Amino acid sequence: DLLVALGTSAAYGLSLYLLLAHAQHGAPHLYFEASATVVTLVLLGRWLEGRAKRQTTDAIRALNALAPTTARVRRDGAELDLPVDELRVGDLVVVRPGERVAVDGQVLEGRSHVDESLITGESLPVAKGEGDAVTGGSLNAEGLLLVRTGAVGAETTLARIIRMVESAQAAKAPIQRIVDRVSAVFVPVVLGIALVTFGGWLAWSGDVAQAVINAVSVLVIACPCALGLATPTAIMVGTGVAARHGILIKDAQALELAHAVTVVAFDKTGTLTEGRPALAALEPAAGVARAELLRLAAALQQASTHPLALAVLERASAEGLAVPPAAGAKALPGRGVEGSVDGQTIVLGSTRLVQELGVAPGALADAAARLQAQGRTVSWLLRRDGAAAELLGLLAFGDSVKATARQAVARLHELGIRTVMLTGDNPGAAAAVGRELGIDDVRAEVLPGDKAAVVEALGRAGEVVAFAGDGLNDGPALAAAAVGFAMADGADVATEAAGITLMRGDLRLVADSLDVSRRTYAKIKQGLFWAFGYNVLGIPLAAAGVLSPVIAGAAMAASSVSVVTNALTLRRWRGSTGADAPPRTAQPAQAAAA
Repeated sequence: DLLVALGTSAAYGLSLYLLLAHAQHGAPHLYFEASATVVTLVLLGRWLEGRAKRQTTDAIRALNALAPTTARVRRDGAELDLPVDELRVGDLVVVRPGERVAVDGQVLEGRSHVDESLITGESLPVAKGEGDAVTGGSLNAEGLLLVRTGAVGAETTLARIIRMVESAQAAKAPIQRIVDRVSAVFVPVVLGIALVTFGGWLAWSGDVAQAVINAVSVLVIACPCALGLATPTAIMVGTGVAARHGILIKDAQALELAHAVTVVAFDKTGTLTEGRPALAALEPAAGVARAELLRLAAALQQASTHPLALAVLERASAEGLAVPPAAGAKALPGRGVEGSVDGQTIVLGSTRLVQELGVAPGALADAAARLQAQGRTVSWLLRRDGAAAELLGLLAFGDSVKATARQAVARLHELGIRTVMLTGDNPGAAAAVGRELGIDDVRAEVLPGDKAAVVEALGRAGEVVAFAGDGLNDGPALAAAAVGFAMADGADVATEAAGITLMRGDLRLVADSLDVSRRTYAKIKQGLFWAFGYNVLGIPLAAAGVLSPVIAGAAMAASSVSVVTNALTLRRWRGSTGADAPPRTAQPAQAAAA
């Protein structure tokens, strides 16, 4: 602004002087139109630039549009429409088909599907029923839900997302601070060049008007607007498009550092794996059908809420087995459970129970040893007849790998990034998971407190390390890493320590985060290149008298608009988890019909 103001004022002042000095001696060449045209072009460029910059905040506007202003609340048996600001924790909120959920809370009654696409990036509606958590701003589909309020106002997930995105867009990236220092010395240097241009032309031609016009051209074309726009516009677009895909970037520094990551270290339990036991293997004894083994085991576990029992029942349900009732089921403390199924006494228990009953594993011994070496928990199913017992088979339990983990690791390898897994498991179990996922480096028997030390050691070895974790004990490692990734459903300390939060447990978002960071940084470098290149080329041409102030003003405005427009092309970015999901606005009648 200073350079443009000085230039146009100088041209206007020169014209005014010439007009007054030569009023009686014919009409001199005046430059009023040049000053006016330069100002007009600059203002036009600012308008185009402002219009383009407003598009960088589309993500914030889209998130703000999700928040309902009123909610239907059930109090004392009556339903009232109240402003959201008047809701309290514990209020019962009625969410009808086609409406947006007004609060964070838990479903008490009803079943439906909820569209959480603009919050988590998950494109498919998620089934919700009694006991499930819902997030304010999500869109209810076909069912009526009664939700107990858990958080309102600034404490809701949506409000926290908006604050995080706004904070990231407002923060200055490290490279921007360098640009600011360059800009601070740029203006005095340009003023010096303009004075040299004025003096040189005056000495060479003796024409004051020509010397002033060429100096004005230098001042106008050197306006560092494009230089100042290159970084913040790319940061705003990058954080906005990432938020639409379920990637929340806490600050601009995390976005900038992520482009240089060379190693991603993963916590295993709850990050690479589901964090809950699943039935990993069924090994029936000779003469016993696999389905029969699972059916009898599920019958014994029907009355239990133990995680291993739930894993057996979940598998039996998934395979469509009819599970018979078990009579007289009782726990055998520290050993297992026993009951009568179809008139037979069936026992499901540990290796210790098998040893106490004097039953030899026989041909299943090798399978049991192999599964235990992989870190699986082995249980045995037996049929008892008095003092005698017959082995029916074994069941192995383990923490199942997330469905997207293998794709995530493969995608990181495509980006040229090495992967490391940190786990407290024994080497055999850790190596099995590492082989299954294609992890480059597996570190077993790592205590929770030692994860940060491993991350720091990788950093000292010259690596730029990112760490992905979700647990309470992952906080130090997340803080030690150059970039930390936390799962939104993990511990609060993890999300606080991490620079990037993934709104759903899809590990492909880790690779997507690094990809969008690389693309954003590329746009920053492109913008700075064009801004510097434009000045390096334009200033000498203006000083040489090749460019008039009008052309210089048009070129200066075009450079700013082009830098912003180039940054806006980031909005076309699509992650590996699917296309960008625009907000859906189902109408109540349509949703009910569906």
